[in-house]
Amino acid sequence: MGWAEIWHPFHPLRGQRFEVLKERRVAGVDTLILREHEAGSFSVARDWTDWADPSAFDSLSFPPCRLDAKSLLELVTLLEHLARGEEKC
Repeated sequence: MGWAEIWHPFHPLRGQRFEVLKERRVAGVDTLILREHEAGSFSVARDWTDWADPSAFDSLSFPPCRLDAKSLLELVTLLEHLARGEEKC
């Protein structure tokens, strides 16, 4: 079926490539059954590998938005105003 590289940042086998034996859906999660020569086979979520579907941000050619410190402070200010019952910030 080919080869898959584990991309998940916290997986202990990150950056390693393994032969794909089978694709499966387990508990609603698409998984790959991979072959490791010494330990045998194991499964990993498909989204944790280079077989993952591209994200919507990849197709739009711009990075996902993340909250920065300034945005978080503005959010706190807004929530404080709302908690005091003020209409305008």
